[in-house]
Amino acid sequence: MSKNIVGLVRQSPPIDTEALYETASLQGKTIAITGGASGFGAGFARRWAGYGATIIIGDIDSTQGKALVGELRKETGNASHQFLYCDVTLWQSQVDFFRRAVELSPNGRLDQVVANAGIEESGTKFNEPQHLDQDEPPKPQWRTMDVNLKGVLYTAHLALFWLPRSSSNSSDFKPDRHLLLIGSVASLIPFAGHIQYSIAKHGVLGLFRSLRATSFQVGIRVNLLLPYFMDTPMISPVGRAFLAGIGMGKHEDVVDAASRFAADTSIRGRALAVGPRVRLDDDGHLLPPNAQQANEISSFEVFAHDFEEVEAYTLRYVKILNAVEAARGYIGWAGDIVKAVCSPFLAWLKG
Repeated sequence: MSKNIVGLVRQSPPIDTEALYETASLQGKTIAITGGASGFGAGFARRWAGYGATIIIGDIDSTQGKALVGELRKETGNASHQFLYCDVTLWQSQVDFFRRAVELSPNGRLDQVVANAGIEESGTKFNEPQHLDQDEPPKPQWRTMDVNLKGVLYTAHLALFWLPRSSSNSSDFKPDRHLLLIGSVASLIPFAGHIQYSIAKHGVLGLFRSLRATSFQVGIRVNLLLPYFMDTPMISPVGRAFLAGIGMGKHEDVVDAASRFAADTSIRGRALAVGPRVRLDDDGHLLPPNAQQANEISSFEVFAHDFEEVEAYTLRYVKILNAVEAARGYIGWAGDIVKAVCSPFLAWLKG
């Protein structure tokens, strides 16, 4: 029995990161971005608004968020770009954000959601416990976990509810229900001294790897972006000093990788790590920066082979989901036939 379920989970083929991609698919779409007032989120907003999408930003930074929306409206002539206050750590704040975003969307729906909000290590230092011998030891403050994991779980959970409700009266409407998760290089490697951050980003990776196996049931494509250390406001002066000489990735490379995910509606269940630009030979060996025989690349696919050979539980579970989906299709077909046969009789009764 084959244990390859790539087709069953609808995972798309490997990504050719050097291939060009069309952006016309973003025209007229509504995209909600948490943490969109600065950093990567602001970069996504500017790029996608330029491609014709309507952007709805949720953030706690009202000053930067409103300024960015003003900029987007002026540059694109689209008055529908919106800023909404949203604290991703609070369930009700996210509930209100999604509900209001749908209300404000020009097309009355959300086409894509980006779970982008995140912070650097903050709160209690996990590996430096203090004052725990007191009569009432201080409760740890897991602020990084609250934002980077709990907030992402809230966003993804709400996206799974609202994205499938995208519809249109247009006969040629093709829904693109896309959830883009933002992880980190810390999703892949131990991040010494930043335990909360590492736990949270490993959690986002786990969410992606699990969710992409089942999201086809509701027609949602789920992808993951894993940036390396980038030149963003999240990198503190101490962090920049620590990274001196190592090199950081380019902000525009992260935006470009995210734009590929957003614009290419065929990409499903894929993850891209984005790091410093390098040149590799055909065997994947690093070449000198001035090498002319290879193109410069910054994106690499990771966890691409999860579904090529799976264990018995995952194989059975995904097959059951496919059987359920097929059964729903047959039931819907049977219901339509019954309606078609009975409609003249029902019309006669009403008459």
